[in-house]
Amino acid sequence: MTKDTSIYTCPLVERNASKEMAELLGADKKFSTWRRLWLELARAEKKLGLKITDAQIKDMQKHLDDIDYKKAADYERKFRHDVMAHVHTFGDAAPKAAPILHLGATSCDITDNADIIILREGMQILAGKLAALIDRLARFAKQHRSLPTLGFTHYQPAQLTTAGKRATLWCADFVADLGDLECRIERIPFRGIKGTTGTQASFLSLFGGNHAKVKKLDAMVAQAFGFKACCAVTGQTYPRKIDKQVVDALASIAQSAHKMCNDIRLLANLKEIEEPFEKSQVGSSAMAYKRNPMRCERATGLARFVMSLATSPTMTAAEQWLERTLDDSSNRRITLAEAFLATDGILEIMMNVASGLAVYPKVIAAHVSAELPFMATENIMMAGVTAGGNRQALHERIRVHSHAAAAQVKQHGLQNDLIERLKKDPAFAKVDFKKVMNPKDYIGRAPQQVDEFVAEVVAPIRRKYRKELNKKVELKV
Repeated sequence: MTKDTSIYTCPLVERNASKEMAELLGADKKFSTWRRLWLELARAEKKLGLKITDAQIKDMQKHLDDIDYKKAADYERKFRHDVMAHVHTFGDAAPKAAPILHLGATSCDITDNADIIILREGMQILAGKLAALIDRLARFAKQHRSLPTLGFTHYQPAQLTTAGKRATLWCADFVADLGDLECRIERIPFRGIKGTTGTQASFLSLFGGNHAKVKKLDAMVAQAFGFKACCAVTGQTYPRKIDKQVVDALASIAQSAHKMCNDIRLLANLKEIEEPFEKSQVGSSAMAYKRNPMRCERATGLARFVMSLATSPTMTAAEQWLERTLDDSSNRRITLAEAFLATDGILEIMMNVASGLAVYPKVIAAHVSAELPFMATENIMMAGVTAGGNRQALHERIRVHSHAAAAQVKQHGLQNDLIERLKKDPAFAKVDFKKVMNPKDYIGRAPQQVDEFVAEVVAPIRRKYRKELNKKVELKV
């Protein structure tokens, strides 16, 4: 089929999200889930004593996926109601079941429960990808656990850390996001079979005032889709606060990705660490030498979008009047789908980046060497005192030499010559400068912290998600 290039298409699908996520949010999944809900509703109603036949159930079962979209569109133009359009379309496909389709139900008994099912599956997809990203970052952290590198506070050189330890900071953010997502997956409730304004009045009428059967119906349909609990109470819709909580979890993933990508972009400028760059990749149409961090830039752009989307479900939840108002529908069709598509795209990019980070130890060592003289001054002073010097006098000598060395760097663009100055100063004649200038003496417990983090935090995640860890990622254009 030839692509129609005359109309707008969604870049989130074409350029970012995986096929798996795009299909989850597609029409086939949505409307076949509606049909499955109608089936399970009828099945439960039959078991609870309503006059529904085996033939009607079998007729529905045979037509769960053969959706005539043209017919549904024709019906919707006629009725101006998407659910009734699909009720009639399903009824035409399964005529024996047509008389009992949607029996007792309101639209949200179908649409909202389908949305909850899809939201949960979407979060499960993202959880697997988060675990895979955590695994990749942990591998990188272990590989570079002992590589001394400049730490930065205020984007100014600070005490040393290691490249691996820094990666655990990124990883820990995603671990927190995974925990939040798992909580949402576990706790998200089925809306349940609640009827028009959530009172279950229509079902109470169907079952002749039998409250126990109405409650059982609610639980049976929920259990058919693997939900442990339904919303305790609802209006016509499930509480839109649930959407807010889900999108907040996605926005948190976006924030973590944004932070990591910004760090990589800063390190790329320093030529210490770079994202993957393919053999034939072009960095700039004009500047052929460029190696732009386009993957990380792309992820930060998507991350800003997801973070901005978090405001819509918040406002939608606040805007619901009494038992419900329909101004949520048009917003939710866009916001929920695009939040998942964009977050999925972010994680696809991040897995690709984490799998191919390029590290340049000699550049890192050069930067460490340029700053270490200043960082080593306290150890030099202590070594001088141990060799018999006066602490206050040595402190003053270091202060004078440090300012002079800083002037060489800042005012004249020369190398940091502090160590050479101190070596020439008789006050430090007995100091073993080779010993006090070993960068690994300034990284504290960073390597051990990496080992402990991987063993205590990452290992359980690897065990839980072992099937998802080796998924291949093919980055889209």
